[in-house]
Amino acid sequence: MRIVEDKILLVETRDPDAITSVIKKSTVMETHRGLAKVAVHWGLKEAQALTALGHDVPSPILRDYKWTGKFAPFAHQKTTSSFLTLNRKAFCFSEAGTGKTASIIWSADYLLKLGKIKRVLVLCPLSIMKAAWQQDLFKFAMHRSCSVAHGSADQRRKIIAAGSDFVILNFDGLAVVKDEIAAGGFDLIVVDESTAYKNAQTTRWKILRNLQKETDPWLWMMTGTPAAQSPLDAYGLAKLVNPEGCPKYYGAFRDSVLYKITQFKWGVKPQADSIVHRMLQPAIRFEKSQCLDLPKVTAVERDAPLTSQQMKYYKLLKSQMSMEADGEQVSAVNAAVSINKLLQISGGAVYSDSGEVVQFDVSNRINAVLEVIAETTRKVLIFVPFTHTIELLREALEKDNITCAVINGKVNLNKRSEIVADFQSKPNPRVLIIQPQAASHGLTLTEADTIIWYAPVTSVETYLQANARIDRPGQKHPMTIVHIKGSEVEAKLYQMLRGNITNHQKIVELYRQEILQSG
Repeated sequence: MRIVEDKILLVETRDPDAITSVIKKSTVMETHRGLAKVAVHWGLKEAQALTALGHDVPSPILRDYKWTGKFAPFAHQKTTSSFLTLNRKAFCFSEAGTGKTASIIWSADYLLKLGKIKRVLVLCPLSIMKAAWQQDLFKFAMHRSCSVAHGSADQRRKIIAAGSDFVILNFDGLAVVKDEIAAGGFDLIVVDESTAYKNAQTTRWKILRNLQKETDPWLWMMTGTPAAQSPLDAYGLAKLVNPEGCPKYYGAFRDSVLYKITQFKWGVKPQADSIVHRMLQPAIRFEKSQCLDLPKVTAVERDAPLTSQQMKYYKLLKSQMSMEADGEQVSAVNAAVSINKLLQISGGAVYSDSGEVVQFDVSNRINAVLEVIAETTRKVLIFVPFTHTIELLREALEKDNITCAVINGKVNLNKRSEIVADFQSKPNPRVLIIQPQAASHGLTLTEADTIIWYAPVTSVETYLQANARIDRPGQKHPMTIVHIKGSEVEAKLYQMLRGNITNHQKIVELYRQEILQSG
């Protein structure tokens, strides 16, 4: 296939009638030894038809679209947008950190401009509704209206009825407003971190499937790890995007990819990968190592809203601090102590006045961590500033069958060296939980390409040194640093850390903003 004068796709085929019978704006130019050259008008409709016939052609988005927003697209992002605009139902399996959200936004904006779609529904985890999708829509399509449908059922209904071009909704929120979504004119549904729909027996899956049947929208599903745990994870995804390409019944699919070892144990058949690959089509994937134009380090944020229990004690502590500080000169030391108390509540555990550890419901934050790990194919470092939070996190990861090890001040030098050697040279542990003050210098941990900050520290030096554990000689992959935040003090601290702002006066200023002015 070649493009002639930016107007014509010249396609070689042994079955020209298959093209000319479907595409009006096409003609056979010549035939030689059974191979025909067919000239096809290069429009979106024609390119989509050729794609459906199995031809590899580019989308006219590459010719016509003015890539909007603050940043120019990378080559792999243009390729992704081209692919998506040619497929009404498709997967994007690119790794986390490759900028697939921007590709989705540009693709949707292009279709909106052409009038092919009218509204877009984004289904995603709670942690990235604002931190990723709302922020990226402002970066890449600020001319489009965007609303986050969160809150009470009535609030969500009003937001949906307001008519924004893009509406962002968390997975389980769809059950609350499914009727309003069905009537809301959404003809493109984007599902981010779509492994949430791997189980076709869940209510969540059935609601989305029923919505598809009722409205027949475009559907793009995104995840970097489509079948990371088991080949069985592919079934629910394939039944939504490519139902004709997979067995009608789950049992038949299971028997095609697994064999029974005992009554409770199954093994993976040699042909499982190829079966799963055929089912999960059409799909596009870029790994970070393939994207040579990516920045060396990408920093992103995840929202982990405080639970009602956390919020109660967070407000109570702020109120007490405000009364204690009323009319008093605040020292940098006292300010730092107070800020740390708020950070501890945000992270999930705090020391009481008697020295006991009080734990809080921190499910939103744990879920955000699990989401990032699930989207990452390589190893992960998690920096956790407070000792009493580390065990809480370790238990949550092990419960989710994620192998992990811990380095904190209690781990002696020999054990630390053993953990690092295993992390760098063996499959397990996959995740290393680190107290940054105990291991922010000297260690080389380049088997990881992702860092998760479970909560911020107050020292820029510690922050930069901790991030340097993966940004060292031997690192072969672009890196991602994820900042998890649930409170305003965390958001402000991350801003200071990323801006290399560190001094005692800034901590006092932050304290006054958080405690005195709002108290």
